[in-house]
Amino acid sequence: MTDFIKKHVVDRSKKVNLSGIETGQSAPFDNRDDAKVFTSDAIDRIRHLQYKLFVENKQSLLIVLQAPDAAGKDGLIRKMLGRMNPQGCRTYPFKAPTENELAHDFLFRVHACVPATGQVSIFNRSHYEDVLVVRVEKLAPIKVWQKRYEHINAFESLLADRGTVMIKIFLHISLEEQLARFGERLNDPEKHWKLNPGDYTARDKWNDYRKAYEDAMKKCSSEHAPWYIIPADNKWYRDAAVAGILLQTLEKMNPQLPKVTVDLDEMRRLFDEANQAPPA
Repeated sequence: MTDFIKKHVVDRSKKVNLSGIETGQSAPFDNRDDAKVFTSDAIDRIRHLQYKLFVENKQSLLIVLQAPDAAGKDGLIRKMLGRMNPQGCRTYPFKAPTENELAHDFLFRVHACVPATGQVSIFNRSHYEDVLVVRVEKLAPIKVWQKRYEHINAFESLLADRGTVMIKIFLHISLEEQLARFGERLNDPEKHWKLNPGDYTARDKWNDYRKAYEDAMKKCSSEHAPWYIIPADNKWYRDAAVAGILLQTLEKMNPQLPKVTVDLDEMRRLFDEANQAPPA
């Protein structure tokens, strides 16, 4: 059933064209309920595989989430990715860099958050901000950010050589859906903290950001760190697609429980003896 996610992988041999990709896909699901059943079943399997990954303690997984404002990164983390065992999973939001972070190279703050063996890290935004926001908002000259694609590829190759599997997900929504979600925030007091005038001014640069995303995905999608473009106007499809990607990735990683090093018959004998012994 996870075969449907193949169509969302960025093809490195072709130019990325976001305007040619629908934001409201639903196939192969017949409806919302069908997708939710798939997502629920996938999450159960994901949790079991994550447990094995944690206990095996040999591999790690990095999930990168990038998207326009209101595309659903927080909701995706809360409803789906957040259901993994927190003992082996952490989320890192990358906001504007601090003064100390700006005094180092752009990967300084990112490298400190990559997952250790047995762990899963989720990046809410990431090192790609330095070829997206930095580019569009002209926070650095072109000669600076243009070199960063090569630095990013080298960084991700280093992680792969270390045993970290990486999946990079772009949540693809329409300009109309984004505005509708801004309206939902405005009408929901519990989401007023998310309101930001900058969200509206950024809409004036929608095409500039889209071009920056297209270049980043084209230049930095690789076999060991692929980009996926996920239609995200339908939240239920978004969740199902990401669940499928994560499940397929963990199945390929195939984490194994450690080999038993004790005599099971002896352990059963000790258990029986302890169970028959009278309380002290």
